Amino acid sequence: MRMIFVNLPVSDRDRADAFYGALGFRRNEQFSDERCVSYVVEENIVVMLLTRERFADFVTGPVGDPAQATSVLNCLSAGSREEVDRLVQAAIAAGGKPWLPAQDSGFMYGASFADPDGNVWEVMWMDPAVTQG
Repeated sequence: MRMIFVNLPVSDRDRADAFYGALGFRRNEQFSDERCVSYVVEENIVVMLLTRERFADFVTGPVGDPAQATSVLNCLSAGSREEVDRLVQAAIAAGGKPWLPAQDSGFMYGASFADPDGNVWEVMWMDPAVTQG
């Protein structure tokens, strides 16, 4: 089984911890400390929220600032249109910001938000009948 680890720089670890906890993700204490907090989104998807100083330990050059420029779009699938809306609403209620307006293509529906540091997340539902061909 492959896993995806999304590593994000954050300016305030405690704020990021509270935000991602409010989205309903499960905190993984084993990989959390004063410089990093880990959240399990699903069995094979983990978000690592690293202080900017800790993030710098893993990269060459300066750490980018997601509040200034978008360099990655993280996209989570959802089981329904309602789940898309629920997650985006939870993100905004927890201190995130709306990003782009919702996009409805009939067979596909998506919306997006930025976390308090500016890291962008899209949430997308696609009609299973379309994806099965």
